[in-house]
Amino acid sequence: MKIAVLCDNDTAVGFRLAGIQDVFIPDGSKKEIWNKICERDDIGILFITEKIAEALGKYLKDYRVSHDTPIIVEIPNKKGRLKDHVDFISQLIKKAVGVEVEKR
Repeated sequence: MKIAVLCDNDTAVGFRLAGIQDVFIPDGSKKEIWNKICERDDIGILFITEKIAEALGKYLKDYRVSHDTPIIVEIPNKKGRLKDHVDFISQLIKKAVGVEVEKR
């Protein structure tokens, strides 16, 4: 399984330097590139910037409910975390373990 990233230009540079080859940068419709990623079955982990995740909204939420892979990890962009953004992985940990994960 591969690691892929759906992000902005600045974030893409860092992931490419880390050796990630499957980096997707939406130049127009985020939904269009999201659909291309969803069609692939070779991606195990997908990093996605919070801003793009927020723009995808319902599409991302519906996909998470109906698919186990890829594991989708939301990350901040170079400007930092979005205010009032709900981290999906932190919610899952809180639900499963009963402990809230602190953000720093």
